Amino acid sequence: MNEEVEVICPSCSPRHPVLHKVLKSGINPVVKCSECGTVHPAVMETPRTVDVRVIVSRGEASFPMHTHMQENEIIRVGDEMFIDDDSSDEVYPVVITAIESGQKRPEAAKVADISSLWGRAIDEVCVKIAIHEGTTTRSVIKRVPGGYQFTIGSTEKVGPDEFKVIRVKERDGSFKSRDGVVIEAKNIKRIFANPVHRKAWGSGTSWSSRKREQSW
Repeated sequence: MNEEVEVICPSCSPRHPVLHKVLKSGINPVVKCSECGTVHPAVMETPRTVDVRVIVSRGEASFPMHTHMQENEIIRVGDEMFIDDDSSDEVYPVVITAIESGQKRPEAAKVADISSLWGRAIDEVCVKIAIHEGTTTRSVIKRVPGGYQFTIGSTEKVGPDEFKVIRVKERDGSFKSRDGVVIEAKNIKRIFANPVHRKAWGSGTSWSSRKREQSW
């Protein structure tokens, strides 16, 4: 897929930049206008860097940060990026959850048109697990790095609780339940699980008692 840029078209838009496909990259790339199809060399201007306000949510808390981005960069909901705040010297990896552009909330926008970004920190996330046993369901929380991988059908532990992952609801609303499917913690809304009960060796089953007798 060819790279796309916005530059002046000498044929159809000599005053305002329009979208072009890059045919040959370089200092003065050769581009093709997406409006009229004209192929021509383009003079690339160094984009200006602007300050962007980002509201970062981490767990139950939200706080404002500011970062610098190039004004012609396109940001999309779902993009992952590092927010580097010069004033606080804090850096957070986030996934963009919403874009404010004036009174609108588009799915994508150029940085120059963005009022604020909303992002969810993914350096560490709290994954909610619903453990179902009989007629009761209880919830526990596992705090893990955003890139931590849960595998459906595998077992996990939270404190004294050990459970088997049965189904996962992702943040986009979809569900996964096939054994072996791997999902990163940052993309999980909730895990549904069954408890795992392990009996201590020789703690009461006739099998374990016989097994020990046979080994003597």
